[in-house]
Amino acid sequence: MSSLPPLFLDLAIILVTAGIVTVIFKWLKQPLVLGYIVAGFFIGPYFPWFPAITDKTDVHVWSDIGIVFLMFALGLEFSIKKLKKVGGTGAITALTELIMMFLIGSSVGRILGWESMDCIFLGCMLSISSTTIIIKSFDDLKLKQQKFTSTVTAVLVVEDLIAVLLLVILSTLSVSRHFDGMELGKSMAKLVFFLIVWFTFGIYLIPSFLKWMRRYMTEETLCVVAVGLCFGMVVLASYAGFSTALGAFVMGAILAETIEADTIHRIITPIKNLFGAVFFVSVGMLVDPQILVKYIVPIIVIALTVIFFKSTSATIGVLLSGKTVKTAVQSGFCFCQIGEFSFIIAGLGLSFGVINKDLYPIIVSVSIITTFVTPYMIKGALPFYNTVYPKLPEKFKQALTRYSQSSNSSGDVNVVRSFLKKQFSAIMLYGVITIALVLLSFSFLKPFLNRVFVDEAGHPLFWGNLIGMFATLLIVAPFLWALVAHNNRREDIKAVLEQYRHSQAVVFPVMLLRIFVAIFFVGLIIGRYIHLAVGFILVIAVFVIFVVLFSRKTVSFYQRIESRFKDNFNQRQAQHSFKIPESLEQNFQMERIQVSPYSSFVGYRLCETGFRKDYGINVVSIERGEHIYNLPNKDMVIMPLDRLTVIGSEDQITLFRSEVDVEPDMLIHDHSDNNINLYRLEVKNNSNIRGLRIRNSNFQMKYHALIIAIEREGEYMLNPKPDTEFTVGDTVFFVSTEEISLSDFEEEA
Repeated sequence: MSSLPPLFLDLAIILVTAGIVTVIFKWLKQPLVLGYIVAGFFIGPYFPWFPAITDKTDVHVWSDIGIVFLMFALGLEFSIKKLKKVGGTGAITALTELIMMFLIGSSVGRILGWESMDCIFLGCMLSISSTTIIIKSFDDLKLKQQKFTSTVTAVLVVEDLIAVLLLVILSTLSVSRHFDGMELGKSMAKLVFFLIVWFTFGIYLIPSFLKWMRRYMTEETLCVVAVGLCFGMVVLASYAGFSTALGAFVMGAILAETIEADTIHRIITPIKNLFGAVFFVSVGMLVDPQILVKYIVPIIVIALTVIFFKSTSATIGVLLSGKTVKTAVQSGFCFCQIGEFSFIIAGLGLSFGVINKDLYPIIVSVSIITTFVTPYMIKGALPFYNTVYPKLPEKFKQALTRYSQSSNSSGDVNVVRSFLKKQFSAIMLYGVITIALVLLSFSFLKPFLNRVFVDEAGHPLFWGNLIGMFATLLIVAPFLWALVAHNNRREDIKAVLEQYRHSQAVVFPVMLLRIFVAIFFVGLIIGRYIHLAVGFILVIAVFVIFVVLFSRKTVSFYQRIESRFKDNFNQRQAQHSFKIPESLEQNFQMERIQVSPYSSFVGYRLCETGFRKDYGINVVSIERGEHIYNLPNKDMVIMPLDRLTVIGSEDQITLFRSEVDVEPDMLIHDHSDNNINLYRLEVKNNSNIRGLRIRNSNFQMKYHALIIAIEREGEYMLNPKPDTEFTVGDTVFFVSTEEISLSDFEEEA
């Protein structure tokens, strides 16, 4: 008999223990994530009265997979459009929280008498919240559709990006013991570069691929393809020097723009739950009671600092971004914990030997404590707001309201600012795409041609480099054209010049900058391949730019690329019946919501639901199976799993969703105690049904019964036909919801 790999035993211990503990926590009405952590403590190395995990390496691999699926699901729920919409809020809040918590955290370290590097690392560890803990808490508390959760998610995404930069900064500090601004700038530029490349090529290629494959796909193949794309992006992110969580989120955000997004999210949810459970169990395994006792004072001080000051700083950040006090409190109370990135930062300090080795278990203990507190803080945010806000001074409340309204008001659009925004957006977008294509050419095409076109001595031939140069220029030509000419309509430029007298000093330099950047890329390509004189490079560059600008085929080719990109980017929104005008987008939005079988509106006609009266929303269309009913009739009945396209404000749709897209407590109900009884009736000479056909026996009407079988001469007739006649010797099997006495079927003597 072959020996069983340790992973099987470990996985059995993890899942059986987690299953038992989480059932108990569900019975106690506590968040499941806390149950997973407690289960992890029971099977960890510090609890000797229970079977322990034998191979921690495999468990950590599984927990890393759990983080990947959690972030992938997060990206599917939070599309690029939503990220763009709340990106300002996320950036302001994350930076406010980062600055305040770094200062507070490092100060706490100094109060505790720690070394300078310990204080710096502590400040960074307290600055980053746990995405996985917060998202899991939202799932457990069924808050994913609340208005404030989109704000929280935006902040978490920005925090994860900041965490990547912190790792670079701390690595530099650990090696050189001084801050390297140049290295930080390179890291930020690298991050922006890869994000633009991934999103641009992902939006262009992946929806088109799924559209082409749609006719051959089932849910099974879609699951395999989606998970494959997720891990493919994880690998790319890892090779680029970023976290696997970032790669998973990026792919989720790309797939969120496809019409398959809802299906993908549904089919990967069980996988996410399984691996997510392993992740939280692995966190619980790190709890060491001896460390808790030895460093109880620092742990409590740091935990209280995180719970109070981190929530406060996040609330202030959301307020500064222009959100209402209610949204700020609900959002801020979510950021009361530290998590996986804090472990990574602590591990980095240990690997370089610049922090005290006891700092790691202290941070793990703080993370466990704050994780326990998180669900209660989230649930307590609204009661806290309802209690405290009415007691604030009236002038202070009015000032907060005015600030929020002023931050969200559109006002008059600054023409020059809008023009500059378009210009620099074009430079960044098409410049990054061109850089990516040029780097691919230099990294793969040039070495390949230099291996193919060689002379007898093995030196690269001029013709090979010439072919590479023209091939690269041909590939980047559409994007060079866009870099120079996109968003440069004469009407827009004329409007800017006519409205502002001094705008020439802004418009013309920016337009020249775009041309200069394009010339630079052409010169770079030519110089790298054939090393010609600078003057000749510029002449060729100007010529190529001239050809690109006036080439109808090039313009047409680029327009087809841009058209496909826009179609793919708006693919999910294109499923709506019509597009909301830009002038109304600030106040209205359109969403598709699936009617849960548990919704109270199932079975009601539209005119009976009160959708417009009670919620202020209008139903634009109803999708049922493969049929779409646009502008449905008021007498149309709402059915389970109908997909309603509704239009309304964000608050109205959030309230409406909570009543229609009901998320039930997915418990396994016991149906063994049912009300259907099975009877066995023998047809005798004195039976009052002998000689009657089933249709004439009045079984269903009189007894509320259903005949399921008749045994006749040792053979069974299952679901007998209505014309079947009862004969003496038959055994009739029937079911009924009523208590029936078989004597009722005998003739009176």
